[in-house]
Amino acid sequence: MNKESLGMPDKDGYFGEYGGQIIPPALIAIMNEINDAYDEVIKTESFQNELQQLYTDYVGRPSPVYFAKRLSDAQGGARIFLKREDLNHTGAHKINHCLGEALLAKHMGKTKVLAETGAGQHGVALAAACALAGIECEIHMGEIDIEKEHPNVTKMKILGCTLVPVSRGTKTLKDAVDSAFEEYLKDPVNYFYAIGSVVGPHPFPKIVRDFQSVVGKEARKQFMEKENKLPDMLIACVGGGSNAIGFFTAFLEDESVKMIGVEPAGKGLDTTENAATLTLGTKGAIHGFECYNLQDKDGSPLPVYSIASGLDYPGVGPQHCYLKDIKRVVYETIDDKECVAAFMQLSRLEGIIPALESAHAVAYATKIAKNMSSDATILVNLSGRGDKDADFVANYLSL
Repeated sequence: MNKESLGMPDKDGYFGEYGGQIIPPALIAIMNEINDAYDEVIKTESFQNELQQLYTDYVGRPSPVYFAKRLSDAQGGARIFLKREDLNHTGAHKINHCLGEALLAKHMGKTKVLAETGAGQHGVALAAACALAGIECEIHMGEIDIEKEHPNVTKMKILGCTLVPVSRGTKTLKDAVDSAFEEYLKDPVNYFYAIGSVVGPHPFPKIVRDFQSVVGKEARKQFMEKENKLPDMLIACVGGGSNAIGFFTAFLEDESVKMIGVEPAGKGLDTTENAATLTLGTKGAIHGFECYNLQDKDGSPLPVYSIASGLDYPGVGPQHCYLKDIKRVVYETIDDKECVAAFMQLSRLEGIIPALESAHAVAYATKIAKNMSSDATILVNLSGRGDKDADFVANYLSL
């Protein structure tokens, strides 16, 4: 992995042939203004100090790296470690970039922050960050996800955000993005769209990646201190791709470290009910950028599905597409049954209830660990906790 690749995106927002700004000219000017403001403020000592102080005293960083001994023993083979992003304030990795985006919006003098959410983790994190920053927050969420992720819906309301239910289409994440973006277009000068992943038009894939890179930087240092070496393999779930790219970035130059992104196979790759974008998708444009996405014969985004609401998106971050093409990261899949089995296994062997999104990564780790030597190590990004999913899984399994 060369330095040039690590420096992406280019000035036009492309990671290789993916990314860019597939948006109206008037909106390009707004996006470029956000990019310029970000590039300016991120270099200032005052912004960095404020963000670091919040990471430490508000979020509770650094999140620990934990050796899952009972889980590892149950599989045999490689030892499995967890980067515990589930322990962050608000329950997931999302707070890392939400704090950065809220501070950036306030720095730019914006009056309202808009966003979409699927599983609700981005919504909760952004509502918390906006409450802290003293700026209005509006979250768009599909009606199916509102019903499924009720605990997070309640938290968002308590934190003071305006929740907009989305009843169009599949009533899930893709439709929430459409709805939030339409609201943003009504006043892009005064509104700030805090995109919830490494997707959307440039500069958002870069901004969200940079704020999330704290995960990988911490993990690299912590693992070296624990094991006196780097992990042999990193594993993270991939929907839009924010937790994975934040985790992977610090290790991209370490050729000895294999990286696996895990997509949702849903009810099967041979069905239409999955969201395996990098596995089954083709290049096209969605939500203002070019990436692999799941399309119908006319090139329109397909309805997608995952048991994990935060992964059911028909596109994926442009840097993931580039990393797939150059074979630096391998993208695999886990289906719903495997995901739920891993959810229960981690809960009952380690006393850690993972988010269903994160359980995809845990499932792949347990699957591959048994085929690796006992000297090998796997580091999983446990990107979120499963409080939001507990009732759903209990009903799913009739517990």
